[in-house]
Amino acid sequence: MPSPLLRKANVLAVDDQRANLIALDAVLGGDNNVIFANSGQEALDVLSQRDDIDVILMDLQMPDMDGFEAASRIKQMDGCADIPVVFITAVYHEDPFVKQGYKVGAVDYFSKPFDPEILKVKVGIYASFRQRADFLRERERQLRASEELREMAGKLWAVLDTMRVGVFVTDTSGHVSRMNAEVHSLCRSSDSLGWWDASGHLIDGELAAMAAAVVSGKALQTEVIEVKCLNGVSKTVLCSVSPVLDLEGKVCGASFVFQDLTDRQALARDLDQQIAKLASSPGVEMNPN
Repeated sequence: MPSPLLRKANVLAVDDQRANLIALDAVLGGDNNVIFANSGQEALDVLSQRDDIDVILMDLQMPDMDGFEAASRIKQMDGCADIPVVFITAVYHEDPFVKQGYKVGAVDYFSKPFDPEILKVKVGIYASFRQRADFLRERERQLRASEELREMAGKLWAVLDTMRVGVFVTDTSGHVSRMNAEVHSLCRSSDSLGWWDASGHLIDGELAAMAAAVVSGKALQTEVIEVKCLNGVSKTVLCSVSPVLDLEGKVCGASFVFQDLTDRQALARDLDQQIAKLASSPGVEMNPN
């Protein structure tokens, strides 16, 4: 999602006269996205469906629901209280009506005919206020989410450090950013079998290929690989690689999980040998049926 400060402002123009809406679009449309509403009720409907309106230009003299009532109801809607409302009118420009406009939450009041350049400048200013407020709220939300994510990650790594599972994480370029102690103890080596270089960059071809696959958008990658420790002992390891997502759901790296299958395979071989020995013993019927 782009920063609200980088997009065009969304201006909701509310007027029951189509010609007036077209005129506003002609003045503001180059620098802004102008959304039309033909009545106060239609403006309420637009705002109930969208949360990206930056400025509202409101005609006052409309049937069924005038601009004062529409503005008052808008200010009571969730998320709409701080949207700048600018009244534009050819009729209600006397002082009592201007005061009433400010009372229902308007930030400005234009009488027709108005200077289009002044309107453009003021709409730009009011839109920037709204967009900056949205940006600050989003930034605050991301900071809270980041803090919660860091707290959860800390708890997760504390759990992983107690398990017989090796885990390490790389960024999208293949640089190892974090690992648990089991990665080393799994293979009893100090450099994890040369899987990464001195700077922490993943150099093992098979593992790098699995990481590249999940970073490019593929699903979980799982392989059974043979590794040889520095002490000369070979081990069979189940390696699972999955994408790591950031707060916006974009892939920001790869997570590797290793499980030593050597002991499990040794047990299976022992069991097979016992079964074979039992089957070859005299007088033993393996299939009594």
